[in-house]
Amino acid sequence: LEIAQLAAQGVREVNLLGQNVNAFRGEHYDGTLCRFAELLELVASIDGIDRIRYTTSHPVEFTDDIVAAYENIPELVDHLHLPVQSGSDRILNLMKRGHTAIEYKSTIRKLKKVRPNLAMSSDFIIGFPGESDEDFEATMNLINHVGFDMSFSFIYSARPGTPAADAVDDVSEQTKKERLQILQQRINQNAQQIARNMLHTQQRILVEGPSKKDENELTGRTENNRVVNFEGTADMIG
Repeated sequence: LEIAQLAAQGVREVNLLGQNVNAFRGEHYDGTLCRFAELLELVASIDGIDRIRYTTSHPVEFTDDIVAAYENIPELVDHLHLPVQSGSDRILNLMKRGHTAIEYKSTIRKLKKVRPNLAMSSDFIIGFPGESDEDFEATMNLINHVGFDMSFSFIYSARPGTPAADAVDDVSEQTKKERLQILQQRINQNAQQIARNMLHTQQRILVEGPSKKDENELTGRTENNRVVNFEGTADMIG
């Protein structure tokens, strides 16, 4: 109902938000269970809604019906934020993530099969207690395998009340910073390559308004969140 009201006001793109949004379980009007993939279908059926995004999702809850949604719902954008945190199974287990790197890669492989142009972003925690050079290398191998477009990456710091808070933080600050820099440089290289590959292609832009750089131009975003400035008229906005 809320999204239908927004669409009636001219909203074209919605972003479904949740701590673990793809674990959504709600009720249909008839009282039956509505899973996240069905919610996506319902949102896509609303007149005027042309783009659907969501964040943040969890690999454990990324079920096959959500993968199928990328084949069946064109309103779902060609971009997905799916946090992995680490590419090392040992560290993932210590984090109690509930999935392995292979399972994560399997999900990506299924998604890319139905959406070859899907751009991926992720979250990473660097320097988790006990992270060895081999563990970090496994994370870099995962990054090379997936080719992420963007990441939110952070150095580990103990948070009171979390399972890891009592663990010995045995990775030095210097090592953490060096690893973070290596990871961020690699993902920035990936992002630049994706951007270069977009040159001379046609992209669907959601026109947001006048460009900040030149008020005589318009600005909008591609599905994978690249800002594009171009010549156009005010009636294109929206």
